Amino acid sequence: MGGSSRSPNRSYWLRVLALAALIYVLFAVSGLILGLGAGISQEKAISGFLLTGLACLLQASVLSHVIVRSECHGWPLIAAVFFIYYGIMTFLSQIETVVFLKYLSDIVRAEDLPALFAQGAIVAGVFAPVAVVLHGKLKGETKYAAPERRAILRLTRGEWARRLALIAVIYVVVYVAFGALVFRPLVGSAFQEYYGDLELPPWVLLLQLVRALIWVTLAMPILRTFKGHAWEINLAIALSYSILMGALLLIPTDIMPAVIRRGHFIEVTLSNFVFGWLVGAILQKPSKAKLEPVT
Repeated sequence: MGGSSRSPNRSYWLRVLALAALIYVLFAVSGLILGLGAGISQEKAISGFLLTGLACLLQASVLSHVIVRSECHGWPLIAAVFFIYYGIMTFLSQIETVVFLKYLSDIVRAEDLPALFAQGAIVAGVFAPVAVVLHGKLKGETKYAAPERRAILRLTRGEWARRLALIAVIYVVVYVAFGALVFRPLVGSAFQEYYGDLELPPWVLLLQLVRALIWVTLAMPILRTFKGHAWEINLAIALSYSILMGALLLIPTDIMPAVIRRGHFIEVTLSNFVFGWLVGAILQKPSKAKLEPVT
């Protein structure tokens, strides 16, 4: 009995390790193909290998958890995994770079941006179907929402508007607070040395309001199909937000000093975790409107 209870766990984590290795290879190969050669110096090669492996393992673990607990199967699940993975890891990360490119020209090369978007698409595009197949979720009946949760998501237009507005405001507050109270103290004088006299435009907060709505959109597949209690759904969203975006900041790179990279890693993972949990909690709060029984 003990052996049989351990076997599924062992099998699951072997699949996670295989997927982590796949992510590692996909990043390496796509980077070579797309000419993303800015890597790490020779003396950082060993730590870079280990930290890259850790980042890939964290991402594979979070996405595997979402896959095996999803009520989706087949192509709907593959599409959802790609949507979440690419949306968080690449689109939401790089959209700021695109918008603020002229302010970050000393840090990011404009010619690298298309390659960065393409790399994310390659990694997520190959990972999603392989992970779904490996976890045995290619075949089966897809259920977009369990009856007991369907009413929770059937909000009135007014409730949606109020909750989205609240989430957007919360995101701006979290974005500013963690930048000022977590990142800046962690990096100290290195901030000025790295970013210099960087001055972002006054509309930067308007962009964050838009990003907040994109974050909500990326949470919908989890809200609609994840099997579990409300707190488990909150946790799945929080981990997806924090790990899929933050894990890559573990990887050493010659274009970002270690102290800046570590500061951003702590800032991003903590702030996204808090925000993700709040998104789940706010959107799962039952509607006050009278709803017809679900059939």
